Amino acid sequence: MVRQGSHQHHYEQEPLLDSVVTSQSDSNGSSRITSPVGPEHYPLTNRSPTPNGASAASPRRIDLHLRFAAAVFSFAVLGLFVSTTGVIIPRLESYYHLSDLHVSVVFLVPLLGYVWAAQLNSRIHRELGQRGIAIIAPLCHVVSAAVAALHPPFPIYILSVALNVFGSGLLDGSWCAWAGAMENASTMQGFLHGGFSIGAAAGPVMAGAMFDYGGARWFEWYHVLLAASLLEMLSLFLTFRSEDAERYREDGLKDTLAPETTASTKTIYRHKVTWICAAYCLAYVGTEYSISGWIVVFMTRVRHASPYLASVSSSGFWIAQAAGRLTLGALTDRIGVRTANAVYLAFSIAFGVLFAVIDSPIVSMLMITLQGYSLGPAFPSCIVMVTGLLPRDLHVGAVSFVASVGQVGGALLPFGLGAAAEGLGIQVFQAIILGQLTLTLLIWLMFPRLRSASVQPENEHED
Repeated sequence: MVRQGSHQHHYEQEPLLDSVVTSQSDSNGSSRITSPVGPEHYPLTNRSPTPNGASAASPRRIDLHLRFAAAVFSFAVLGLFVSTTGVIIPRLESYYHLSDLHVSVVFLVPLLGYVWAAQLNSRIHRELGQRGIAIIAPLCHVVSAAVAALHPPFPIYILSVALNVFGSGLLDGSWCAWAGAMENASTMQGFLHGGFSIGAAAGPVMAGAMFDYGGARWFEWYHVLLAASLLEMLSLFLTFRSEDAERYREDGLKDTLAPETTASTKTIYRHKVTWICAAYCLAYVGTEYSISGWIVVFMTRVRHASPYLASVSSSGFWIAQAAGRLTLGALTDRIGVRTANAVYLAFSIAFGVLFAVIDSPIVSMLMITLQGYSLGPAFPSCIVMVTGLLPRDLHVGAVSFVASVGQVGGALLPFGLGAAAEGLGIQVFQAIILGQLTLTLLIWLMFPRLRSASVQPENEHED
């Protein structure tokens, strides 16, 4: 935990870009972040009181709800794109005549898009506000889906995926930082990432039905993704159209004007919790993408499941993950995010062991589904930790950084699994996933207890 002198640094968690934050000093000169309590600044999960004690929803609050709903929908679209990879890998191999190793490039190349997004996210916020994210990110999705629908040569297809991931990276870092600073952050992160999981769950079922029963070709699935991206672009623009750079500076980050809370890259990197969170995201996101990317291939080749049952296994993982994020958020808030997520990860390892030792397509589908449920809060919990342990002015930059590192894992670990499958066979899937989950749990246990954040990272230490 982080301290300054004998005073604990603290702040009230409110919507990151919808509250005015001021910086005050205590008796020993330490900076402390406080928030006003005007009706327009109440957290998303609370109602502002009226003069007679009743609660009422102001127009400002209604706009906040609409923005959050649009953000959840955008995460659902992001989930559709992510889950698409695992379903179409066998079809990409057939259409482009690729091996497991060569098709694994689809995991590796998009890393460039996420790194680029991490570098530009804070700058876009400063110059264009949330509105800039709400325009640029879905536009990337639209262009990417349109290009892929034309079934171009494989290198062009890969570039379209990289563009898609750039847009996804902007959304991921921005909306995660925003929701992570809300009241009842685990619950709100659960809704946000639950939207992602719902989209990711719908993707394999819908695409599998189109391929196996509708006779659609792989690139025709991108017509569906193009329509979803257009709806995403419309909803984000309408709800975030007034969230410009001036609103971002005035409403969300006034504390950045104080010298001791300047959100510089060097400041973010000096916090130990930033690196713990980054390592955790690398391991967890890599595991999640490895499961999503290769479960269909594993189920068809090793468990001898039908193509549709294999697609349903992928959907089951994402559906259960959505359920876990939506139902376990309140429990996580109640017992503490650090303890709760450690228990969830332990359960996921247990389900992984059962998945490995029981050679049955139906049981395998059930175990991967239960594993998805237990992993539901894993990523939202990490965002809650980093936004709870770092000063508010570092949130966007820090979350963008750790999310980009997560995508490094999401690129390297599935690619590594594909390379291992090329040489040893896809049966290595089980052992690799178990190893990655164990590593994820060990990194999680390195987090300090969630108490407060300081603007002086060199004083950081655990309880």
